[in-house]
Amino acid sequence: MERLAAEIIADERKIYKGVSANIDFYSGFVYSMLDLPLELYTPIFAIARIAGWSAHRIEELINAGKIIRPAYMNVAPRKEYVAIRDR
Repeated sequence: MERLAAEIIADERKIYKGVSANIDFYSGFVYSMLDLPLELYTPIFAIARIAGWSAHRIEELINAGKIIRPAYMNVAPRKEYVAIRDR
């Protein structure tokens, strides 16, 4: 199923770099078997992640001032802020 699903998705979406199935791929089948309305798929996806998102946000607030991504280095030139009235 994983091999066929990846091939079908790649063909339909014209993706040639390869598609890997994760748990969310299968959750769609489960929602369908439970006869859940299609409109609920995205909210269920989000609700399932709120605990993790919230934990990350709390961690950011607790560790204020610390570098969250130490490997990240901005290579863009620094731009000075220009007030809206001066733009």
